[in-house]
Amino acid sequence: MSESIHPSAPHHLPSFITAPGDTDVLMVAVGIFLIVAVLAVGNFYLHLHSLPERMAHKSQKFQFEIVAVLGLLSLFTHNHLFWVIGLFLAMIDLPDFSTPLRRIAGSVEKMAGVPPEPDPTEAPVGDTAHAVATGEAKARIEKAGGAKSEVHSHA
Repeated sequence: MSESIHPSAPHHLPSFITAPGDTDVLMVAVGIFLIVAVLAVGNFYLHLHSLPERMAHKSQKFQFEIVAVLGLLSLFTHNHLFWVIGLFLAMIDLPDFSTPLRRIAGSVEKMAGVPPEPDPTEAPVGDTAHAVATGEAKARIEKAGGAKSEVHSHA
């Protein structure tokens, strides 16, 4: 049984109209384009959403954590004000209050006669070989500098 075109149908059909049972190529192409477009827009949105965190990554740990929490709040609550606050906070360099306060506390402890707690950011105290070598190197430099100054003063 051969399929014939209905007598009232136009004889020149557009190329995107398929015969019954054939694959609709236009629908497949549009479906693939739609999936790629949704993934691209979602990737752009997440990249833009993480902008404050990437900016604050270079700053202090405390500031980075606050910006990260604000970013998560804005992502899950859809409240864009959190994102804007996080962006402004990432742009601002917060002053370092902890280092001067730690140094003041160490000085007060030293004046009170209490041995100061070791600073975790400094090198370990147990490295005596390095300290001895550094001390010897300083002594050699001072002797060489003293000898040169004596030579210059006699000349």
